[in-house]
Amino acid sequence: MLIGKARQAGWRVAVRGRDSARMDWLDQKLWLGPEDGFLPHGRAGGAHDARQPVLLTTGPQAANDPACVMTIDGAEVSAEEVAALERTCVLFDGNDPAAVQTARVQWKALTDEGCAAQYWSEESGRWEKKAER
Repeated sequence: MLIGKARQAGWRVAVRGRDSARMDWLDQKLWLGPEDGFLPHGRAGGAHDARQPVLLTTGPQAANDPACVMTIDGAEVSAEEVAALERTCVLFDGNDPAAVQTARVQWKALTDEGCAAQYWSEESGRWEKKAER
């Protein structure tokens, strides 16, 4: 859903993970696509990375010049990178205590560096903003 919204805004997106196998899994899920349409994307390391509207990567740099970076599974993002992007999304499983702790550490590090941040939760069944800094 978030990738689709970023694409609707006209942004190129990089989805950054930490594990190549996990990115392969996500690639497979995206190929299945949402019921209402296909989400064009590619895995980093291909011949056409720079042309991909959505690039799945485990590296810190994305060849598709993204306006939006979405990190998963605790992948790192720096305050400098956040400042240069239109949007940065740190996605995590709120039911996984280790993932929550990693996200808290990222939140603190980024906000301590002056990045504006919002925390959204789907805990109630719909998205609600829980905090802003």
